[in-house]
Amino acid sequence: EESLQMWDLNKRLEAYLARVKFLEEENEVLRAEIQSAKGSPAGDSWRAKYEEELRALRDALDHAFREKCTAELARDNLYEEVQQVKSRCQKEQVAREEAKKQLSLSRKELEEERRAQIWLKERAVQLEKEVEALLEVHEEEKAGLDQEIVSFSQSLESFRCAPVAFQPVEVEDYSKRLSEIWKGAVETYKTEVSQLEDSLCQAKENLWKAVEDNQQSQLQLQHLEKDLAGLKARKEMLEESLARQWQEQRGEAEKFQ
Repeated sequence: EESLQMWDLNKRLEAYLARVKFLEEENEVLRAEIQSAKGSPAGDSWRAKYEEELRALRDALDHAFREKCTAELARDNLYEEVQQVKSRCQKEQVAREEAKKQLSLSRKELEEERRAQIWLKERAVQLEKEVEALLEVHEEEKAGLDQEIVSFSQSLESFRCAPVAFQPVEVEDYSKRLSEIWKGAVETYKTEVSQLEDSLCQAKENLWKAVEDNQQSQLQLQHLEKDLAGLKARKEMLEESLARQWQEQRGEAEKFQ
């Protein structure tokens, strides 16, 4: 077994020495070719061609480095633009949320104004009914007073025709008292009618004011809806621009790679 190993080692050493000798011979041949190439004019042309190719490769490397710097600068600019677009999107998101809040508040105010308008209408109808009821009561009181005056006149006529035991002073007192009662009723009626008219005018003014506020709220709501639509369109445009810039940046990055 040892002799077989030694024989195998001798064979490998012999092959290695033969390979080394072959490489030394090839090295001598190549050295001779190099010396002959250096001494001949063709060697100079080969060197010039090599140096020209090396110069072209250096120029290409410089151009690639400049393109790399330009691409990095464009990438940084795109990153800044993307950050600005993100900031604008965030601001517009905040503005849209604020517009939504304002719209919700306007809707609540509009609903409250509608309820107030309905209440004012009902109050106006109620006041009109109260005025009609007071007018009816006034007419009834007036008719009763007229009837009392007629009966009093008839009693006076009867007093004039028949001998009476009343003194003229009592009749005058009764007439004065009746006149005072009538004047007090008339003044009370005038006061109540004036108060009702003032209440009715105030209710009408409140109703008109509620209608005007309602119209202004509707205009403001329309304006807010237009602003919201404009913000949505602007957001979509910015998102499209951002997607396009991201696509361009990705294409340039792939091209650069």
